[in-house]
Amino acid sequence: AEVLYKAMKGLGTDEDAILQLLTARSNAQRQEIKAAYKTLHGKDLVDNLMSELGGKFESLIATLMTPPIMYEVTCLRDAIKGAGTDEKVLVEILASRSPNEHNDDLEEDVTGDTGGHFKRMLVVLLQASRQQGIQEDLIQSDAQALFVAGEQKYGTDEGQFITILGNRSNAHLRRVFEEYRRLSGYEIEESIQRETSGTLQEVLLAVVKCARSVPGYFADSLYGAMKGAGTDDQTLIRIMVSRSEVDMLDIRAEFRKRFATSLHKMIQGDTSGDYRKALLLLCGGDDGYWTLVYIENADAKSISLSVFLPK
Repeated sequence: AEVLYKAMKGLGTDEDAILQLLTARSNAQRQEIKAAYKTLHGKDLVDNLMSELGGKFESLIATLMTPPIMYEVTCLRDAIKGAGTDEKVLVEILASRSPNEHNDDLEEDVTGDTGGHFKRMLVVLLQASRQQGIQEDLIQSDAQALFVAGEQKYGTDEGQFITILGNRSNAHLRRVFEEYRRLSGYEIEESIQRETSGTLQEVLLAVVKCARSVPGYFADSLYGAMKGAGTDDQTLIRIMVSRSEVDMLDIRAEFRKRFATSLHKMIQGDTSGDYRKALLLLCGGDDGYWTLVYIENADAKSISLSVFLPK
């Protein structure tokens, strides 16, 4: 609390001291620092930070200072209110979070501002009634039910997709997807793309991605936020902060496996200033490939083995 006070005291602001300290603390510790700051100086730490900082760096620091559940509830409410609904944010948060991270108070907001099968799926995810573990006796019947509801039917029984994908655990769904491929000859993603459309398709595909790998889902989302011209800074901040204490190392590893660069290097090339410094500290480090090569002396064939090693 004293370091932060001194960083903001007098003329000018020591942004480096602020970002170095806040990115090196957990959210729980930041809340304790906020309370200590109030006790020592009689002022609200977040208000003081916001008056000293600006732009994307200010948004990032504000997010770091918000308790995780409160932040995600705010994101969901912001996605719903006003003209139009930001379905991308709803899908990301509800498809990827575990059941105990959802908030029952949001159900009325969601049901009031979305519609159709998309609304039904969001409500199922909000109710957080996913079964735990793998239900061995349901694997085959779930795969069969999905097959009958889509590929074997004229039209689509969206309700079956919603019920099964919305209520089964990730571990169970991975087994169902294997059985589905054996039964139908298709990956479940192919069938969802053929049998559904629009926002329902988006949320179902997100649930499938998360069932296969939550870190992989976020690696794809981060890449999408930074590729091409411009940067989706809201998505970048939301994921980097919300996952920094959950599975950032796994996200980094998935990112390096899927793309021709590391998450660290992509952030470095896509952002600037104190905003970039803080994001890189949350990322935690760069990742590279070491290549081991040996020659078989019998026929001089070269065999290259690539091994992923985080630096």
